[in-house]
Amino acid sequence: MPGAFERRATRQVRVGDVTIGGEAPIRIQTMTNTPTADVAATLAQVHDARAAGADIVRVAIPDMAAADALREVVADAGVPVVADVHFDYRLAVAAAGAGAHKLRINPGNIGDDTRLRPVVEAALDRGIPIRVGVNAGSLEKSVLERHGHPTPAALAESALYNVDRVRDMGLEDIVVSIKASDVLTTLEANRAFAAQSDLPLHLGITEAGIGRSGIVHSSVGLGLMLAAGIGDTVRVSLTGDLVQEVRTGRDILLALGLASGPRLVSCPTCGRCHVDLHALATQVQTLLEGITAPVTVAVMGCEVNGPGEAKEADVGIAAGRGRVALFRRGEVVKTVGVADALAALGALIEQVCEAGLETE
Repeated sequence: MPGAFERRATRQVRVGDVTIGGEAPIRIQTMTNTPTADVAATLAQVHDARAAGADIVRVAIPDMAAADALREVVADAGVPVVADVHFDYRLAVAAAGAGAHKLRINPGNIGDDTRLRPVVEAALDRGIPIRVGVNAGSLEKSVLERHGHPTPAALAESALYNVDRVRDMGLEDIVVSIKASDVLTTLEANRAFAAQSDLPLHLGITEAGIGRSGIVHSSVGLGLMLAAGIGDTVRVSLTGDLVQEVRTGRDILLALGLASGPRLVSCPTCGRCHVDLHALATQVQTLLEGITAPVTVAVMGCEVNGPGEAKEADVGIAAGRGRVALFRRGEVVKTVGVADALAALGALIEQVCEAGLETE
């Protein structure tokens, strides 16, 4: 896989038919926001997430109705399903029995070892991993008393302590997540943990927000950690659409060269632009959603400078007055009317993909 960063060496953990850590690709996750007991609604979101590129999907298990419904969800999900459980260890045991591919727990709110042990035993019996989650908002009282507030050191200490608890009960297949809503706190906490453990890390900025703000916080936070070689799986946590979470996660990996797929390059426009470039670029972005090949497509607003500025793109278009130039690696191949631009570009992309980008 392409990538400019040397990833931290980690243990490999299997979640269903998906591997996390080691030399496996960085995996993209999301979480449904439907009541899990509503199987139809939950599966609809799971299938949407899978179509958008999610490798793993998490669902909430707040009660036994959700745990009972999990069996149907897992059967038709098409991707590994993680059961997210808090407070009640019996729900985690039930979720394991219902076929969850992984359990996500915060040992700190599950309780003492008499409650944690049945969860670990259930995971061992089913041959599934546990994700040990540590959040700034739910640290153990003793940790908070020592550190005063959720510092990076406090978060890392809590994660290491809870990992040891699970390991002492016999489970080695562990994924760890350490999250805060503050970007730098999350970054430093994950750095501190990564320096002391080879367990795979699930990355995220928890409660990142809505829309632009959430995307920016997640992109900066995940980008900093991934660029440092930290991270084996990611979730972009946004208030709203899980498909947007998945696509944003994929875009972050693409931007860092840590995933392969189509990329759109488009200019910000200027006074030389004579077409609605935003509308045209939006159409091209939609066109690329159905493509998996690592093709770079440029949409430029000026046919004078467009091909030159985007010469590293595999294909592209540069708009003029009423016509657009189609180019390939900076060389103009033909011009067409604006109304025909999208279809012509689509045909050129298909031609390039079929020919094989590796021969370029």
